[in-house]
Amino acid sequence: MNRLSFDKKKLRQRIKEQKKRITFEDKQKRSAIIMEKLEQDENFQKAHTIMCYWSMKDEVHTHDFIRKWHPSKRIILPSVKGEELELKVYEGPDSMKEGEKFAILEPTGASFTELSEFDLAIIPGVAFDKNHNRMGRGKAYYDKLLQSISCPKYGICFDFQFMDEIPVDNHDIKMDRIITDKIS
Repeated sequence: MNRLSFDKKKLRQRIKEQKKRITFEDKQKRSAIIMEKLEQDENFQKAHTIMCYWSMKDEVHTHDFIRKWHPSKRIILPSVKGEELELKVYEGPDSMKEGEKFAILEPTGASFTELSEFDLAIIPGVAFDKNHNRMGRGKAYYDKLLQSISCPKYGICFDFQFMDEIPVDNHDIKMDRIITDKIS
């Protein structure tokens, strides 16, 4: 294992341990702060088609946000197909089923392939830094997809996931903005 891989693995483990110390209720409260900041953002307010994600238990909670905005904005969510992310239109809670890889709900509708229609992409990550770098879970699902997306990309995370600097590869895609729960 090279130095970069070792550093990433170590940081992923450290963040995982920090996430375990926070209750689900606290994660929801912190998530509400993040999503409120996002809703106040000009790019979000103008956006019609938004790529988001259906959160896992340890991530910034997006379920309420998606349900709230899906009647007025087109929300596109990823589902895992092998080693790639396939995008699908969110059509409400009844159109979701458990995915094949991570036991999270994924949309069941038709594939969405018009990446040029995205106005905003909201991206999860294990860690982000002041230089807008993002570190994911190590499978490069989002990095592969984000290469083809030209809209603004916003990383969302809890404050303890935001660092001065994180280890990055040359294939890691930078975010345009990082939103945390830090009250400034």
